[in-house]
Amino acid sequence: MVTRALILGWLDLFRPRILKLALAGVALTILLFVVLQSALFWAVRSFVPGNLSLPLIGPLDVGSALSWGSLALFPLMGFFLMAPVAAGFAGLFAERVAEVVEEMHYPARRGSSLDFLDGLLESVAVVLAVLAVAVLTLFLTPFLGPLAPVLLFGANGWLLGREFFQMAARRHMDEPQATALRKANAGRVTMAGVLVAMALAIPVVNITVPLLAAAAFTHLFHLVSGTTGQSSRYPRA
Repeated sequence: MVTRALILGWLDLFRPRILKLALAGVALTILLFVVLQSALFWAVRSFVPGNLSLPLIGPLDVGSALSWGSLALFPLMGFFLMAPVAAGFAGLFAERVAEVVEEMHYPARRGSSLDFLDGLLESVAVVLAVLAVAVLTLFLTPFLGPLAPVLLFGANGWLLGREFFQMAARRHMDEPQATALRKANAGRVTMAGVLVAMALAIPVVNITVPLLAAAAFTHLFHLVSGTTGQSSRYPRA
């Protein structure tokens, strides 16, 4: 069921209406990371001024050397920050993606749009939680060694699965019902979240993952709740 939801979500990415959102997400993601890298570059150059004289090398502009060296952190930044970025973009694009997916695949069971402020507050809370996991994993990596990815993918998988599934479910039911359905299918939701978290670690591919997750979890909600027709056991919100 999880595999089916992910495959359906991946195929939906190539549909014109969702592809436009995907291109917008790619542009915003690239812009965000360029801004972050530029801010780090100029912060290092501004706060680490002066020259250092090294034996056999001579004077060395430390600020300039470190600022250019910070570019090497770009892949690391992408690895640890892509998950919170995905959670943040979920609040921006998930609703629109869910609408398109339900219109195409589940026209008889289209949900109601969430209040924008509620979705935004949920996204901010999850972004902070995912960011905390990333920072914790970064500090614990020297001690955990090869187990660090297990913590990163496991914790992020649970958080991302919770966020995306909750957004999909709340289009059709209130918060307590959505939470109950998520807990009843905790294994599937977490597994899908872990696969999403792992996809976020793949360069280039990870830029489209937020929209893939939004589409896939919309499918997963309909698959686990049986909302493929008018006989759904869950009333429309």
